[in-house]
Amino acid sequence: MKIKDFELEVFFTKYEFNIPYLLTQSDCQSISINELLSYRDGAKEEFLNLSLGYTEVCGAPKLRQMVSSLYTTMDESNILIHSGAQEAIFNFMNIFLNKEDHIITQYPIYQSLFEVAASIGCDTSKWMLRQNNEGWYTDIEELENLIKPNTKLIVLNSPNNPTGYTFKEEELLKIIEIAKKHNIYIFCDEVYKGLEVDNIKRPWLADLYQKGISLGVMSKSYGLAGLRIGWVATKDLDILDKLTKMKHYTSICSSAPSEFLATLALEYSDEILNKNLSLIKRNLKIAVQFFKKYPTLFKFNAPMAGPVGFIKMNIEEPINEFCDKLVKEKGVLLLPSNIYFYEGQYFRMGFSRDNFDISLKKFEEYLIEKKYV
Repeated sequence: MKIKDFELEVFFTKYEFNIPYLLTQSDCQSISINELLSYRDGAKEEFLNLSLGYTEVCGAPKLRQMVSSLYTTMDESNILIHSGAQEAIFNFMNIFLNKEDHIITQYPIYQSLFEVAASIGCDTSKWMLRQNNEGWYTDIEELENLIKPNTKLIVLNSPNNPTGYTFKEEELLKIIEIAKKHNIYIFCDEVYKGLEVDNIKRPWLADLYQKGISLGVMSKSYGLAGLRIGWVATKDLDILDKLTKMKHYTSICSSAPSEFLATLALEYSDEILNKNLSLIKRNLKIAVQFFKKYPTLFKFNAPMAGPVGFIKMNIEEPINEFCDKLVKEKGVLLLPSNIYFYEGQYFRMGFSRDNFDISLKKFEEYLIEKKYV
């Protein structure tokens, strides 16, 4: 079956690199190669003398060791490096799922986390995130009610893109208990780990569950999307073996310069994550004050973790039409909820860029000019 267009990427291809005010980005503020190399004495010379030959299919041992150090129960044998998160998602779904399988996906969620399975022919059920006056929430009893005899996989995204909702540890343990009861695997996209706005550190899913697969990447929390380095971590070595053989047909191996720079970044993981989290918290303070000014126009719940939030806008016109006019007339980019196939008047806002205040001001100017406020 032919896979459908990736609506988010189609949208960003149209706008991302030619408009001035990016108010929706989900990756953290990036840095230069020179700035990254400056973290450690001698790193620049090592980088310049790096061989540009092939790298190991599984990823450089030192890189896998650094990734495994993020976990509590992993070593390098439990880690497989991929080209970004997208390759890992695509390859996992293709080696694990068959067309007769049923999967349950948390929703709203990154499109490839359900679309690849749908292209294989799988039956897919949505486990909805909903919003009330206290914020975003989920019903774990509803999850169990969605399970069918052929359910093979539960797909989670925590911290969630686009809502910022993040499972508490006790919630993860309840989900795992359900999965164990029904012999179901769990794939958890955890690319925003390390950006806990609420300052609560939560375990990685793969540390908690033998049949759990954790997805990580350098693109989001670290702001190093240009490296194209991601990974999966799991205790299931059979899955890793199948993923390695699938990778022979996709990227084969990662870029040597990217692996070197990713390893260096992970050596200074705390410094980079703390810097990015500080920027998000600074911008969230600005956002809170902005949304307090317009309580009837917006419903805003700050993310528990991660750099994005999903904001409801109380207007009559379709949100995609509003966002289209906003970017064309004011150069401000917001991501409408139809890109997530999510019903309702929502848009995604990002809080991880150093010009957030400027972009938000332009957004406010547009609201005033067009008499929304």
